[in-house]
Amino acid sequence: MLSSLNWAAHQLKDPQGRALAASIRWLALDLPGKLADLEWPVAVVGQGKPILMLHGFDSSFLEFRRLAPLLASSHQLWIPDLCGFGFSPRPPGAAYGPQLVLSHLKALLPLIQAANQFEKIGLIGASMGGAVALQLAMALEQSNPQLVDKMLLLAPAGITGKARPLPAPFNKFGVAFLGLPAVRRGLCRQAFADPKASVGPAEEEIASLHLKTPGWAESLATFASSGGFAGVDGALPSCELQVLWGANDRILPAAQRQAAATRLGDCCTELKSCGHLPHLDQPTLVASHWRQSR
Repeated sequence: MLSSLNWAAHQLKDPQGRALAASIRWLALDLPGKLADLEWPVAVVGQGKPILMLHGFDSSFLEFRRLAPLLASSHQLWIPDLCGFGFSPRPPGAAYGPQLVLSHLKALLPLIQAANQFEKIGLIGASMGGAVALQLAMALEQSNPQLVDKMLLLAPAGITGKARPLPAPFNKFGVAFLGLPAVRRGLCRQAFADPKASVGPAEEEIASLHLKTPGWAESLATFASSGGFAGVDGALPSCELQVLWGANDRILPAAQRQAAATRLGDCCTELKSCGHLPHLDQPTLVASHWRQSR
């Protein structure tokens, strides 16, 4: 894990990826059981009001490499690898699933608060990270309703529907399929609006680098068997909410996107020439939308 990120900070083809990898801190968090006494990777860049940024399924903090430089001049960005994803440690036998992801983030929040004089934070979540951000904000609404004051969801996935746990051995078959180099390349290209112009060796390298992390297959199979993030029930949090969709999103089915838009209300905006990754396809527009909100 550490050696992979050290390599990434110096050898990644993408210069913005190298810069973000160089900002990684390994933080001890107050977590129980198998997760105790471990250190967790979090990219921390910039100064100002903090924003917690959450990546998507089977991805890593490097997903925000293009957006981070545009926000770091006015915000302190905290970009963790979600528990069980990216370059995070993966002790065998841990119950990788939504509750562990949320527990890990709740353990990170006191460190963010301690590092800043600001009483409020912002949340940005992409794809599955959108559902994570929404569930985290809803949980905090009960315990600390003033903490999150603004949230931006980027092509959020898992907002509606029901969890569909993938039992063994199908979970392991699915993970093995995801690990195939041709599949990784195909998914990477599918995520962009214009893969011919946007996807090359640098993007493909980042999309697959975290697969070398020990325990990648086992943790992902366990997560799949949990059903993952699906269906965010209950009242939406009271914080300001924006949602950005890509007009050329080829990852989210149209029905799923429409259901999510209905659930989230009139806070949704569609971006042209944009796929499933607005923060990579249109990072300047995403940063502009963040700044234009209150």
